[in-house]
Amino acid sequence: MAARLEDRAYAVVGRWLARRGWEPRVEAYTGYAGDGWARIMARTVLAPPGTRPAEVAEKDAGSAGRAVRGWRSFLTAAVPHAVVGVEVGGQVHEVRADRGGYVDAMLGAALEPGWRQARLSLGGSTSVAPVLVVPPGPGTALVSDVDDTAMVTALPRPLLAAWNSFVLHEHARRPVPGMAGLYRRWLAANPGAPTFYLSTGAWNVAPALRRFLERHGYPAGPLLLTDWGPTNTGWFRSGREHKLRSLQRLLAEFPETTWVLVGDDGQHDPQIYAEIAAEHPGRVRVVAIRQLSPAEQVLAHGSPVPTRDGEPSPEAAVPSAAAAHGAPQVGATVTVTGGDGNALALALIDRGLLPAG
Repeated sequence: MAARLEDRAYAVVGRWLARRGWEPRVEAYTGYAGDGWARIMARTVLAPPGTRPAEVAEKDAGSAGRAVRGWRSFLTAAVPHAVVGVEVGGQVHEVRADRGGYVDAMLGAALEPGWRQARLSLGGSTSVAPVLVVPPGPGTALVSDVDDTAMVTALPRPLLAAWNSFVLHEHARRPVPGMAGLYRRWLAANPGAPTFYLSTGAWNVAPALRRFLERHGYPAGPLLLTDWGPTNTGWFRSGREHKLRSLQRLLAEFPETTWVLVGDDGQHDPQIYAEIAAEHPGRVRVVAIRQLSPAEQVLAHGSPVPTRDGEPSPEAAVPSAAAAHGAPQVGATVTVTGGDGNALALALIDRGLLPAG
C-alpha cells in the first residue's frame, strides 16, 4: 500500500508540474566500472524550463556564499519509468528508470582504468556521469561509511536526522577530524586504489554530499546511497540490509580485490563488516572503526555505549583480528579502532599497514 500511495503522489505532482511547463531531465550520479562492464546510476526528475545541466547547477550551489539548506535537496518530482539513453565506451544503450525514477544499470563497456565519462540523455536533457574504472587483476579498495565516519551527523535519532537532512546549511556540516588525511595517505601508499562511499542516506543528497567530500579533501569516488521511499512490503527500507547487499555486490564484482572497510561504532558497521569478513575469508584486509564519544553515542542511538546487537566488541567480532598485535598474518583481517582519522592512522602505522611520516 505504501508504494502505491507514493506512485499516486508522483503522478499527481508530476501532472501538476507538467502543466506549469516543467520538463524531464536526467541527473547523473558517479558510476564505476570493471573489466568489460560499467554500472551507471542516475535519476529522472522534473525541472523548471531552462534549468541548466545538473552538474553546472550543483557546482554553483556549492560556491562561496551559496549555503544550501538540506530540505532543498528533497524538492524533486520523479519521472517514473522514463527511457534514458546512455553512451559509454563508444556504445549506446537504452535503460528504463524504475517507479521512483532511479536508474541503476549494468552495461557492457570496454573502458581504460581511471576516470572516464558516460553521457546520459532524456528528451532535450543531457548529463555527464563520471565513471571510475577499476583496473583488472589483484588490488585493494577502500569503502567508507559517511555518517559519523566521514561527516559528523549524529544520525539516526529522528529529530536530529531531520535537522541534519532538512534544516542544517550544507556548509555547516563538519568533517570527522583526520579522516580525509587518512584516506589520502592510504591511497598514496596504494596507488590506483578506488574509494567508495557507502551510506544509508537518500540519493537526493548526493550532490550536496559530493560537494562536502570535495570541499574537505576526501578522495573522489562513487556514492552508494539508497531510496528513502516505501517498498512493496513496507514504509521504510532497511539501512543495514542496504549496506550488507552493497558490500556483497562489490566483492562479487571485483573478485580479485581485497578491501579496507571504514565505519563507526554508533550503529551496525562493526557487525556488518564482521559478517562480510566471515563470509569472504581473505577478502577483507582491514576493518577500521571510528569510536564515537559517549555524547555522540547518545545522539546516535540513545545510549552512551556502542551498540552491539548482541555481538562482541569490534576487535573480537572480525575473524583473525586478534592476530593483528604483531605483524599481520597473510589473509587475516586486521581491526583497528580510534576516535578519529588521526588515531586510526597511528593504529595502522603501528600494525605496519601504513607508512610512517
